Amino acid sequence: MDGKKILVVDDEEDILEMLAYNFNKEGFKVTKASDGASAIEAAEKTKPDVILLDVMLPDMDGISVCETLRKKPAFKNTLILFLSARGEDYSQVAGYNAGADDYIVKPIRIKILMHKIKVLLERVNVPQAVSQNGIVINAERFSISKDGVETIIPKKNLNCCHF
Repeated sequence: MDGKKILVVDDEEDILEMLAYNFNKEGFKVTKASDGASAIEAAEKTKPDVILLDVMLPDMDGISVCETLRKKPAFKNTLILFLSARGEDYSQVAGYNAGADDYIVKPIRIKILMHKIKVLLERVNVPQAVSQNGIVINAERFSISKDGVETIIPKKNLNCCHF
């Protein structure tokens, strides 16, 4: 994933280094953080495409970090995935409720983690407008245009379409 930026947040140095090594090998630009406050600061500074976030951090938990970032418009479309030893249902539900795109329970298989992130990035990087033969379909505006005449489509009708 050449050029994609990832922020890896974990308080265990060995996990942080192992993840950073593997993401670098896959072409990601890696930033690391080992606590919640530095994760928020690093995210604001680097604007990563993906944030891989542990739940259990020393100063503030990952759920709070995720909630804080999701409140900021700059992180509306940033992929946030939890990577945690906390596998209980309530922890996973809390992660999703905070705005996570996925929740992965440790221990992990690095190839599976890489594949999940690549697939999620492909889904996020879909063009918001598609044009062919003078017809423009704009998923962001929920509209179709032909020869400059725009028709707004109710959102419920777009569930059938994949852009």
